[in-house]
Amino acid sequence: MRIERITDPDEVHRGADLFDAPPIAEATHRFLTDPTHHLLFAYDEADRPVGMISGVETTHPDKGTEMLVYELGVTPTARLQGIGTALVTALAALARRNGCYGMWVATEVDNAAALATYRSAGALEETTFTLLSWDLLDDWAVQGDRSQA
Repeated sequence: MRIERITDPDEVHRGADLFDAPPIAEATHRFLTDPTHHLLFAYDEADRPVGMISGVETTHPDKGTEMLVYELGVTPTARLQGIGTALVTALAALARRNGCYGMWVATEVDNAAALATYRSAGALEETTFTLLSWDLLDDWAVQGDRSQA
């Protein structure tokens, strides 16, 4: 297995099955051209993409920069082979090289596979928290596009 940082949109589309939905061309371009966004693929011996991890560096004036693990995915046939752990470890190494003081991820409390992967890659479990979110697309549909105001 080898792990590489992805910068080519064609390679993203070659690994499209690793994502929750088909990659969107404009979003792929925007993600890949932002130097604080990172996408790593794991490849098997036949050079097929079998895993991916994406991370986003976030910076705050009083904290510095940390890495958010945005998404991790491994093909069903490649699971339980250490690929997820290797991807998390590779992203952590990239974060260290980029000067990040820490790395974090949120996952569902009942996602045993994700929890096992993150723990095996050295993550420490912190206290629980409540996730609150806004569905901005629904807001735009109801209120109209405020950029036109």
